[in-house]
Amino acid sequence: MDRMFSGLARFVVRHRLLVVVGWVLVAVAASVTLPSLGSQINNDNSAFLPASAPSQRAAALATPLIGNVERQSQVLVVVTAGGRVLDPADQQAVGSALRAVRAVPTVRSVREAKISPAGTAAIVQVDAAVPPNDISAQRTLVDHLQSALASASLPGGVQVRLAGQVVTDVANQQSSQKTGGRIQGLSLLLIIVLLLVIFRAPLAAVITLLPPAFALVVSTRFIGALGAHGLKISEITDLLLIVLLLGAGTDYGLFLVFRVREALRSGLAPGDAVEFAMVRVGESISASAGTVILALLTLLFATFGIYRDLGVPLALGMAVMLLAGLTLLPALLALAGRAAFWPVRVRVAAHGHGRWGAVASRMVRRPAWTLALGVAGFAALAAVGLGYRSAGFGGTTSAPRGSAAAAGNAALARYFPTTSSNPANIVFAYPRPVWDDPSVLVAAGRSLAASGQFTHLAGPLDANGVGLTPAQLVRLHAELGNARSLPTVPAPGLTVPPDLYNAYRATALFVSPAGTTVQWEAALRAGSQRSTAALDATPAVRRAVAAAAAASGASQSGLAGQAAALYDVSTTANADLVRIVPIAIVAIALLLALVLRSLVAPLYLIVSVAMSYLAALGAATGVFIYVAGDSGLTFVLPFLMFIFLLALGEDYNILVMTRIREESRGRPLRDAVVEAVARTGPTVTSAGVILAGTFAVLAVGGGSGSGGSQVQAIGFGLAIGILLDTFVVRTVLVPATVALLGRWNWWPSHLASADAAETGAAAVGPAPDPREPARSS
Repeated sequence: MDRMFSGLARFVVRHRLLVVVGWVLVAVAASVTLPSLGSQINNDNSAFLPASAPSQRAAALATPLIGNVERQSQVLVVVTAGGRVLDPADQQAVGSALRAVRAVPTVRSVREAKISPAGTAAIVQVDAAVPPNDISAQRTLVDHLQSALASASLPGGVQVRLAGQVVTDVANQQSSQKTGGRIQGLSLLLIIVLLLVIFRAPLAAVITLLPPAFALVVSTRFIGALGAHGLKISEITDLLLIVLLLGAGTDYGLFLVFRVREALRSGLAPGDAVEFAMVRVGESISASAGTVILALLTLLFATFGIYRDLGVPLALGMAVMLLAGLTLLPALLALAGRAAFWPVRVRVAAHGHGRWGAVASRMVRRPAWTLALGVAGFAALAAVGLGYRSAGFGGTTSAPRGSAAAAGNAALARYFPTTSSNPANIVFAYPRPVWDDPSVLVAAGRSLAASGQFTHLAGPLDANGVGLTPAQLVRLHAELGNARSLPTVPAPGLTVPPDLYNAYRATALFVSPAGTTVQWEAALRAGSQRSTAALDATPAVRRAVAAAAAASGASQSGLAGQAAALYDVSTTANADLVRIVPIAIVAIALLLALVLRSLVAPLYLIVSVAMSYLAALGAATGVFIYVAGDSGLTFVLPFLMFIFLLALGEDYNILVMTRIREESRGRPLRDAVVEAVARTGPTVTSAGVILAGTFAVLAVGGGSGSGGSQVQAIGFGLAIGILLDTFVVRTVLVPATVALLGRWNWWPSHLASADAAETGAAAVGPAPDPREPARSS
């Protein structure tokens, strides 16, 4: 392994200018030719459900009514006249505007779906051949629709606004791009300030930050290209990629830069110092990045799309970051030489133990007490986590305040409260058209009403507030034909009263043209679709729907809508937590065993991650639920915290443990622990503060974005976990465990028998000298 990193280091140092130019060219080419990541974001969590989820099956069942949900997008146009009744002149002008809408390339149908009972507003439904998860194409559609409507000449007081989920998603995506830019800027500023404090050398700070910055530019374009070819990307993916690459990338930079400075202080020339540092920490950096990549790739076993689609983008970003850390960073250090640390002069000097050495010296004298106190403190924090409650299953479902989408949705809510109240959608499929036997509609409606699960039901016999009898529905269908093809204004000479005409036209929303698929829109007695109570009521509501299907002779039935989708999100996400966590633990443990040449150390290192995870979850629960009074924490928090703390926490484990192993070759184990902690303490502390700081930026800068509360909780939880790892677990508890176990740390490697720490035997040789050739490990 040492030979491989030695060869890589010699190549990079020898061709350092070529390596830097190569990275610049790659970054420029990616920026010019590939789409941005931000243009592919989707904030609707239900869009990430598998097709097998019950709510997704219900939506597919409603295809004859709403079209193919996997191939088209629907936009609502709300037409109002300032509170007055829309007269024929208004309707004619709106019709002219809609002709421009029909000319939009991807639009397939435009029809007036509903007129308000007072006649003061209308809803026009626009169906477009745009896949619902192609947020870039949806943004183009919305832009074209807005341009078409803006060019129309409308009478005074008449307004047309876009509304609905597609318009909301586009507005949130644009808001997320702004949030991502703000997070990136704040993260860069924070890291620069911290690096200046750590190194007191401007050039060293810039050199350390450049590789993660280049990796971020390149990987966001690569991932954007994957998004353009079908990969679903959430706002969480975008924000986590920024802080992960900048934070973890800077950490890996610190691992190498600190070791280069240490080698320079030992008297090596700059080029030799870079080669020596690469040999000593190249394996640690690679293994650290490998643990993160491996943990992220275990997400591919998830069924919930947010988790599954999070793995590939972040793993790709980390792979690019690792490549930059092993090539671009050493090339920059070799180019700068000792000037990298200007104005601080790097002199040859003996190394002292410093503060962390003093802490380690006290700790190894009483490792059992140190370990017991640490475990007790973590257990107290973890106990707070017993009050954890889930929330935020829906992602971002409302448009940003002040946006055009918010204005359109507000108009929809004012004039069509039933349509805009986010109803549950109850879908039935019948073996023959309901025109042949309308009694099935009565039976289904009565069964649903008798269930006690609903406070309001709108269906084929009550489509827009005007009731129809089964006989009237059959007669109107026979006389007027397909409700979808009826014009807004009745044809001259038609004897059907206007109220019945509009009521029948509105049935197009509830009965398919073939008459075999029917839906009801329902308000849940449990509460708003976004509430936890509505989510919890979903099983009971589904039983009521199944009973109504049986009572009316339906061949198939389903429940769609936000509460049903969120229930499926919750169920799917919880199942993934149970499935993925053991896979991730086993994968990381195997990697640790290979890197540390031990079967014992991985066991307590994994336990240490679990301790910091539970403590951090308890801290987040205390802050957001008990102090801030939130109803719950975003449901993705426990899962993401575990995966990220497992992966990132092991970064510091690997650095500390490989240094202890290195030092134990030449001294008793407890002395090796003191030396290793003294040497790595500043590195781990600096890296931990920077990584925690970048996650803390999420808690501060992400709060004003479209998914602010979710982002804040994730940022805070991960920041606390990283800080606990940095200042307690990796630098105190893990070294205490090593000192306590003695030679058994390295079993079954040869160090398990060679260690003389517990017996007080003499050291087996001198400590590693950076001026000597590296030994193969």
